[in-house]
Amino acid sequence: ITQEQFILASQSLHLQRPGCDAVYPVGLYGWRKRCLYFFLLLLLVTMIVNLALTVWIIKVMNFSVEGMGSLQLKQDGIRLEGISEFLLPLYVNEIQSRRDSLLVLGSEKNVTLNARNDHGQLTGQLTVGPEAVEAQCQRLQLRSQDGSRLLFTANEEEVIMTTEKFTVTGLEGAVFGHSVETPLIQAKASEDLKLESPTRTLTMEAPRGVEVSAAKGPLKVSSRKDLQLESTEGEILLDAQTIQLGRLPLGVYTESPNQASREQAVYEVCVCPSGKIYLAPAETSSTCQAMSNICLWS
Repeated sequence: ITQEQFILASQSLHLQRPGCDAVYPVGLYGWRKRCLYFFLLLLLVTMIVNLALTVWIIKVMNFSVEGMGSLQLKQDGIRLEGISEFLLPLYVNEIQSRRDSLLVLGSEKNVTLNARNDHGQLTGQLTVGPEAVEAQCQRLQLRSQDGSRLLFTANEEEVIMTTEKFTVTGLEGAVFGHSVETPLIQAKASEDLKLESPTRTLTMEAPRGVEVSAAKGPLKVSSRKDLQLESTEGEILLDAQTIQLGRLPLGVYTESPNQASREQAVYEVCVCPSGKIYLAPAETSSTCQAMSNICLWS
């Protein structure tokens, strides 16, 4: 086919040649590429720094499978070694030390231990402060080492001590504001026992009797004013080898008060109807009646 025929055939078919489209480059070029590389490099540096900090924290805090440093996680609780400081309240069921060391609780102000019930209400409190130790509870109890015997208990109504011996070693002794109930008051073997009420009355009562005895020494009862021995249903018995009544008044004669015997060596003891005791010179017969003027002054 000639060229002219091809051209005519093409024109008759109305064929057109496709035009060439614009070509665009694919990818990042220029400043965009540089920014992408910069962000990738920054991310890599951040990951390296984080990894280094994580390794440093693990090394410093001494992390391990059992716990962190002095803090060890056990199946039955948490174990702390050394000195531990708590800035906020600590709620635990039990605190105990190792078998070969002491448990020390310290604070700059005070140490307070609280016990609460299921409703959150305070049932007991122990406060150790710089000036005093205070315990607030319904009942305070002290038991023996094995816990089998109660030694001391105190509540709002009474204080009970069940020890075999209660010893007071103070120089001024023990001061009781009210009554004291005890089966025995005894001093040490080499010391004196003194019961004193400086400004009030000292009373000793017992339903079956009160016994005051001195096994190896004298027994002294002194009073500034009157000393009264009274028995409502029984008798007063003075049983001793020698009974001395010192400083008894000497009776005077009824007829002549100024003629009392001054050189008399033996006297007889007389008793007035009021119970007052006086002395009268001993003669062949009783002189109590003759010297009974002293009974008028009693």
